[in-house]
Amino acid sequence: MLAARALAGYAHTVTIVERDVLPDGPGPRRGLPQARHAHMLWSGGARAVEDLVPGATEQLLAAGAHRLAVTTDMVALSPQGWFRRWPESHHLLLSSRDLLDATIRSHVLDDDRVGLVERTEVLGLEGTAAAVTGVRVRGDDGTERTLAADLVVDATGRASRAPRWLAALGLPVPARREVDAGLAYASRVYRAPEQARGGFPVVNVQPDPRAGGPGRGAVLLPIEDGQWLVTLSGTRGGEPPSADADFVRFALEDVRHPLIGELLADAEPLTDVAFTRTTVNRRWFYERMPAWPENFTVLGDALAAFNPVYGHGMSVAAQSAVALRSVIRRQGWGTPGLARHAQKAMARPVNAAWDLATGQDVFYPGATKGGPTRRERLLAAYVGRLLRTATGNGRIARRLTDVTSLERGAEVLVAPRVVLAAVVGPLRGPLAGPPLTAEELKAVG
Repeated sequence: MLAARALAGYAHTVTIVERDVLPDGPGPRRGLPQARHAHMLWSGGARAVEDLVPGATEQLLAAGAHRLAVTTDMVALSPQGWFRRWPESHHLLLSSRDLLDATIRSHVLDDDRVGLVERTEVLGLEGTAAAVTGVRVRGDDGTERTLAADLVVDATGRASRAPRWLAALGLPVPARREVDAGLAYASRVYRAPEQARGGFPVVNVQPDPRAGGPGRGAVLLPIEDGQWLVTLSGTRGGEPPSADADFVRFALEDVRHPLIGELLADAEPLTDVAFTRTTVNRRWFYERMPAWPENFTVLGDALAAFNPVYGHGMSVAAQSAVALRSVIRRQGWGTPGLARHAQKAMARPVNAAWDLATGQDVFYPGATKGGPTRRERLLAAYVGRLLRTATGNGRIARRLTDVTSLERGAEVLVAPRVVLAAVVGPLRGPLAGPPLTAEELKAVG
């Protein structure tokens, strides 16, 4: 939807090819099973969405979404200890994925330049290795046809078949990197206790990838209608339960701190547990290919899919859609080499999120064939030092959230003053427990 919005100002007609039947409002659909798990828009992604779809943020908030300050409205346990709730540096936009999708969809499909073809699957690309001219599609009745296009954008997600499509045109297979921590996800929606329905913070208990053994974590996100979306996670050998009866037990006994389990004790479950193992970090380096066809680009999870525990997938996709629009605006529609320039531009928002995710996940047993590289070990050691410093230094905490919020690039973390602060370490001692307010403590019982 965001890619369509990015193109609508330049193309005469934009056609979205969709396998599902899209609901009229917020609602589940078969092709988006991950919607049942934790989602968030970091402020870098929220700004990109608002840039493409003005008014979307206001509409989301009116429908019950939450805008929470980073790190003021966060209770987070990092591998190096509890973070303090420093003054606002950036923000999170929290809602169910169904509400977010419906809000963006209503804006995009209201544009007469955007058309929707539902119950239709893309079979492959039309054209040559030099230029793509359209796509072959098949409807649910089995009828096949060709849709001609001046530009084809693959936003089909983790299941993208773009490498196969490009090979069919005679192009080489692009380089790929995978880091698979073996993470499994289990999520459930709860009705928050009455005393916790107004302005409750995000609660995030992160695993420690270098502690030895499986990494187990949990995150609680306030969403619309007084609900909490809770996701439990665990790597190989420490997977969370798929059974409803064991959900709270895992949060209480197996996660590094029982806070989220304690919060769930008085919360009413509204759904069954949703379980998935589709969490591998996978990146295709299309921007490095020696040859690239005109009129074809790849973005979103089809370009780079991240371990969802870091919450960066949607934000990176939104920023990539903005990058696509910027290249078209700068170079002009139909300019030779436009698709290649766009592909390189869309890869840039991926870099910081990729390093953040894989820099942690690479330390879990079996995540990669050869284990962490020397560069990854050095980088992780430095980031770990920064994280420890940030628990007791608000200025360093802000620099870290500049990057995690996707507002600035990772280069800010190697500025001389930041490096010096990392050498000095935290200015204040570690917190003994979660930094909850007196009002929030009532929800723990």
